Amino acid sequence: MAAVFTTATCIGSALVTTTPAAAASFDCNASGLTPNEKTICDNRALNDDDVKMATMYTMLKGLFAMGVSGNMGDDQKAWLQTREACGTDVSCIGKAYDTRIEQLQKLYDGIDKPL
Repeated sequence: MAAVFTTATCIGSALVTTTPAAAASFDCNASGLTPNEKTICDNRALNDDDVKMATMYTMLKGLFAMGVSGNMGDDQKAWLQTREACGTDVSCIGKAYDTRIEQLQKLYDGIDKPL
């Protein structure tokens, strides 16, 4: 399944390459974007991090029943507040993505997988 994350991330990155006005989790052309979201849209590395995180989150959320899935949603909302608190600080936003991607990877690594 780790290969699935890699493949999905590559596909997501390819989509961003062909449609630069869209990040994985929000439309960069939408009105009312926060300064945080504008910074993500304007920075390719952050945009790619957004693609990776959103892809991992969506895939994992579909693997779990309501309890774990609900907890994931709560964790995601809390993380979004943390990311938003970074304002336009590119380094802070990048660290927020690194932390969330690591959390999601640990969740995936904890899944019992058939041999």
